[in-house]
Amino acid sequence: MIKTIPTGHEPLRVSRRLALSAGLALAGSGLAFGAKAQTAAQALDVWSPKATVRMVVPFAAGGTSDIVARLLATRLAEALGQPVIIENRAGAGGNIGIASVARAASDGLTLLLASSSFVTNPALHPDKRPYEPIEQFAPISLLVTSPDVIVVPAKSAITSLADLLAVARTQTGGLDYATPGNGNSVHLGGELLWQRADVRMMHVPYSGAAPAVQAALAGQVDCALVALPAASPYLAAKTLRALAVGSTRRWAELAQVPTVAESGFPGYRSETMQALFAPAGTPAAVVSRLNAEVTRILGVPAIQARLHALGFDVIASTPAFLAARVAEEVPRWTAVAAQANIRAD
Repeated sequence: MIKTIPTGHEPLRVSRRLALSAGLALAGSGLAFGAKAQTAAQALDVWSPKATVRMVVPFAAGGTSDIVARLLATRLAEALGQPVIIENRAGAGGNIGIASVARAASDGLTLLLASSSFVTNPALHPDKRPYEPIEQFAPISLLVTSPDVIVVPAKSAITSLADLLAVARTQTGGLDYATPGNGNSVHLGGELLWQRADVRMMHVPYSGAAPAVQAALAGQVDCALVALPAASPYLAAKTLRALAVGSTRRWAELAQVPTVAESGFPGYRSETMQALFAPAGTPAAVVSRLNAEVTRILGVPAIQARLHALGFDVIASTPAFLAARVAEEVPRWTAVAAQANIRAD
């Protein structure tokens, strides 16, 4: 069954100031922002056969965000009775597509299918953010999450996270680890772990998850951190070994693999998410309708099976839950990036 409350996720703890900011952002999805606002009746009128909804994916076609978007868009078009087109606007680590939605009209006709970069990108631009994730967007729903996973070649003598950290402490500069790129959510998740473990590790960024996995398979790096969908085929083929997953509970198909939290780091969480947003000021009636339709779509067994096969945990959240998640994640990753001196390339 669909999870309307993300099972296994710890309660979000946000400061009073951040919670207030999230609440203001959520209020902005209703009848705020002056001329951009519409009445509920006017808002629902935009969904007519002559109107087209754009779902912006801030990455190239074929990636996991694009796959999730296309699965959702097809069913959403049927529910709304009008076209829902995917617009891939890649570049600058997702910033180009995300910023374009921030500037779009709040009429219910422009949506953003965002990944974890939505909350990590601002952390890489401490002097001038490319967009404001709370103030400029109306949260609709968290869609799916996928744990980050630490993997080593199957032939490696390292069999646990404790082994990895112990070996790293014996090496000057630690071991080297591959990620899908500098400053992405997986990289920051790794840095959070190394900070908590008080070990030094050498980061080796690759241009995507696939080459990072291939580097681990070839023994070019000691380990790799990637989102689970990228590693799943190799874990199933037993050419890679998983040491730990970054989610707060174990993944069903990797039941023998502990979480990082279980491995000595309570409260640790590093996972890739996909979520749906609209521009700030989008009327509450539109947000409510979209949330209801997304919840229904994610409850379809065939959709759930497809997403789970890709390595995703299917979640349908309230707009308020997503707002709180964003309010928690942005300062968390900002602190990690600052301590590790990670900035945008």
